[in-house]
Amino acid sequence: MGEGSGAARREGLHVHPSEDHEELRRLARRVADREIRPVAAQYDQSREFPWPVLERIHTAGLFDLQIPAPIGGAGLTAVEECIVQEELAAGCAGISLALVANTLALTPILIAGTPEQQSALLGPFTRQLRLAAFGLTEAQAGSDAGALKTRARREGDAYILDGRKRFITNGGVADLYTIFATLDGTPQGITCFAVERGTDGLSAGREERKLGIRASNTSEVVLDGVRVPAAMRIGGEGEGYRIALRTLGRSRATIAAAALGIAREALGCAVRYARERQQFSRPIAQLGAIEQMLGEMAMRVEASRLLVYQAAEHIAAGETSPLYSSMAKAFAADTAMFVAGEAVQIFGGYGYMEDYPVEKLFRDAKIYQIFEGTNQVQRMVIARTLVRGDE
Repeated sequence: MGEGSGAARREGLHVHPSEDHEELRRLARRVADREIRPVAAQYDQSREFPWPVLERIHTAGLFDLQIPAPIGGAGLTAVEECIVQEELAAGCAGISLALVANTLALTPILIAGTPEQQSALLGPFTRQLRLAAFGLTEAQAGSDAGALKTRARREGDAYILDGRKRFITNGGVADLYTIFATLDGTPQGITCFAVERGTDGLSAGREERKLGIRASNTSEVVLDGVRVPAAMRIGGEGEGYRIALRTLGRSRATIAAAALGIAREALGCAVRYARERQQFSRPIAQLGAIEQMLGEMAMRVEASRLLVYQAAEHIAAGETSPLYSSMAKAFAADTAMFVAGEAVQIFGGYGYMEDYPVEKLFRDAKIYQIFEGTNQVQRMVIARTLVRGDE
């Protein structure tokens, strides 16, 4: 499953999917059907963290696909990650989000880590289930990541970190954290550090109770005098902001793929229900108003698919512009919200009830318009990239 040329990959994925891609999709779909869908509602209601399900996903070989083969990983590209995430998120976006969080947290190490750091920090993820968390967001630093207040100060051969991170996926369950802190209070001083679970002064704060994606763990991460060896600094001093932006530019395609999975699942539910539900002595699928809704939903899902995999192919080819990943993330997230909302409407009163799956899909979809950069920010990134002419 090498990267190959962009043109060849586009043809192979969208027109005649390669057998490797088809095999991976079949595997991910089997895992979603057998391991995720049967328990999705249970974990959504209980808000328990789905350790047993994640263990089975890991056993199936679907975790941390981007880790290079020399370290023991699969060494796959963003295209394959998007295939897996689309299928798993269609089963349950909350459960699949643990994989996205790992991708997000490990990418800085892939971007800027030394070979020794990559082997030491990423190698363990290839041998057993381990979770990671990306520590960028703070209470006053969401879309404006450069406003973060977590401080790092050099002390001999180590750095001391102090601050609080907010809304961190896997924050309470991670084995490894990539933490961003500023040396001088400015964006130019932001530096990235890898911090192992159990380090003195590192703890999980409040776990958030959320509208959707309830099977995922979202917590504060507290850093109180955390001593990090200089050898655990990822990249150079002051390179953290650039590393974070490059990481988000890569990971947004995977987020977009998850949103696509939600939208696809909601459309499928709506089509099946419209075939079965009788009103006015015929299936509602034969009513003109429902036909219009289903047609619009289907067009947006397929347009999202093309944007998602175009973005993934650009990333796989090593292109660093955020243009396509921002387009994919914003469009697919808006599509997930629109299609899930229309699915609820097609189900009518039943769609508003927890007994039917579209209620959960609607709740899960909303966050994709917010996290990893709001959709308003994505549109700003798109416009500025076009104006600069660096697409």
